[in-house]
Amino acid sequence: MSGNDTLIGLIGANIGKSLSPALHETALAAAGRRGLYHLMDLDVLVGRDLRALFEAARTAGFAGLNITFPCKQAVIPLLDDLSADAAETGAFNTVVFDGAGRATGYNTDRLGFRASFRDGLGEAAVAGRGAVVVGAGGAGRAIAFALKDLGAAEVVVHDTDVARRDGLMADLRRRFGPAAARVADDLAAEISRASGVANATPIGMTGIAGNPVPEGVLRADQWAADAIYTPIRTAFLIEAAGRGARTLDGGGMCVHQAADAFWLFTGLEVDLASMRATFLEAQARRDGNIRSS
Repeated sequence: MSGNDTLIGLIGANIGKSLSPALHETALAAAGRRGLYHLMDLDVLVGRDLRALFEAARTAGFAGLNITFPCKQAVIPLLDDLSADAAETGAFNTVVFDGAGRATGYNTDRLGFRASFRDGLGEAAVAGRGAVVVGAGGAGRAIAFALKDLGAAEVVVHDTDVARRDGLMADLRRRFGPAAARVADDLAAEISRASGVANATPIGMTGIAGNPVPEGVLRADQWAADAIYTPIRTAFLIEAAGRGARTLDGGGMCVHQAADAFWLFTGLEVDLASMRATFLEAQARRDGNIRSS
């Protein structure tokens, strides 16, 4: 690699099937720039924690990092500056290093989910109505704030971690008012009353089997959205579709957040249609639906 090459990376757990390398390296090539996107998997790099990998990337001159589960809040103490939008959301999935190595944290997940929801389900699906978010970690925070941006009357938060759940509810109320959020005491009952439900947990991801939502509660007049795209159709979405609900997989969120992150890393706009095509091709190759050329 030369000093003019762009280095980007992803830190998180269970990221071996991430499509981020394909998205960013293809976008770099299209812009006429050389670069590499490195996966730094905490499950593989035994003995290397978030801090060690973060500082190694900073020292190596990376343009920036994407941050994923379970590090989107754990990364906060390592940051030198916080963007206003990300500070409000309370989670950071993108870090940009400047020429002096200072690290600024951003959240492109919030924008990514918001744009994907508009594309796939439409704002009318949630505007003025309630929505349930399962999972109050980094992805859950981004999705909950995005749903309020889309006009949700209230967001009902469910998480087995009570402190995390209550923290998200408090932050939503602080930003949007006391009626903006509450906790789900009975998840099935709350889903039955809502416009739809979003899964922001890792349950359903490859290697973490299961369905985070009680089966049989969704109806045809509701929607189901998942932040996961590995696999693209989770058990949650398959069950929801079987009940007639409209579904939204995590692919759109991935593409939109990647486009925003790429701009933060490089200052270059990407063609969303091209990035979507790259995503679909890489996903098909990853899942064994096409042969590599």
